[in-house]
Amino acid sequence: MTDSTLPAPGLRSTLRHVWQDQRVWLASVLILAALALFDTPQAADSALFAGAALLNTAPFLILSIAIAAWANATGADNLIAKAFTGAPLLMIGLGALAGGISPFCSCGVIPLIAALLAMGVPLSAVMAFWLASPIMDPSMFVLTAGVLDLEFAVSKTLAALGLGVFGGTVVHLMMKGGAFADPLRDGIGNGGCGGAKIRAPKPVAWRFWTEPDRRAKFGKTALSTTLFLAKWLTLAFILESLMLAWIPAETVTAALGGEGLLPIMTATLVGVPAYLNGYAALPLVGGLIEQGMAPGAGMAFLVAGGVTSIPAAMAVWALAKPQVFALYIGLSLTGAFASGLLFQLWTQMA
Repeated sequence: MTDSTLPAPGLRSTLRHVWQDQRVWLASVLILAALALFDTPQAADSALFAGAALLNTAPFLILSIAIAAWANATGADNLIAKAFTGAPLLMIGLGALAGGISPFCSCGVIPLIAALLAMGVPLSAVMAFWLASPIMDPSMFVLTAGVLDLEFAVSKTLAALGLGVFGGTVVHLMMKGGAFADPLRDGIGNGGCGGAKIRAPKPVAWRFWTEPDRRAKFGKTALSTTLFLAKWLTLAFILESLMLAWIPAETVTAALGGEGLLPIMTATLVGVPAYLNGYAALPLVGGLIEQGMAPGAGMAFLVAGGVTSIPAAMAVWALAKPQVFALYIGLSLTGAFASGLLFQLWTQMA
């Protein structure tokens, strides 16, 4: 006799996949449902706030989606290989620049990083790329300018490049002293498909629309990027609405406002566990700044959170030995604090 109280294996599998694939949407729905049950006016306010915020950022969303889809359809990521040729110091600068402008996500960069390290590219150049990559990309720049402002977007880009160069230079000096001769974990191969981008980069097809396969890739990337951004920004705007409604501005100002070092240091450390996603963090920081958060603290939060976010950190942990991972975290926190401090000084001078 079968137990009819247990869900069928197919149903359990379906529910598991729904949770794995749609948990961000489910989180938004559950938050609104809980609000509707316990605080109906706030549920309506949060839904309207999120809808209006998405509408206001729509032009920037469309542009960022188009950039991501174009980069994938043209194969522009193959240009990344050119950043890792030349003298060590030149490679550090180019690696930081490539990381700051590349469209790679934290997970997508893993095979490329594995290929670079396995093929003998110095850790200094790879570290420069690794540190800059999670902080900024073309889509992130557009959305940062739209959600915050252009000055913040430019400053965050400079922070990404500066952190990459700083980290790469520190590693270069340590390697000259004999450190990190074998940075990869045991068993890491030659990078698989990621290695092909370095060993034999394909030409970029700038006129991608003339090829059916590339047009299809453009459409697929545009759709996936739209869904990705929509789910994270919807959740972020709902959380921002609750933050604005429930967290007194005086509390934010007391903890993260002011001109001293403490707010920036606090934001740097808070950014590590509190960071959701690079795109989702933008509305939250915007809301905090409106409530009195120091601009430098906002910059430190975004930089520290981006580099130490779970996908970015796990990419380093999966490939590199623990001492390299520890250095990565140390460089990211130091660079985030410095970025926040410099941005705070800049805003005070402006």
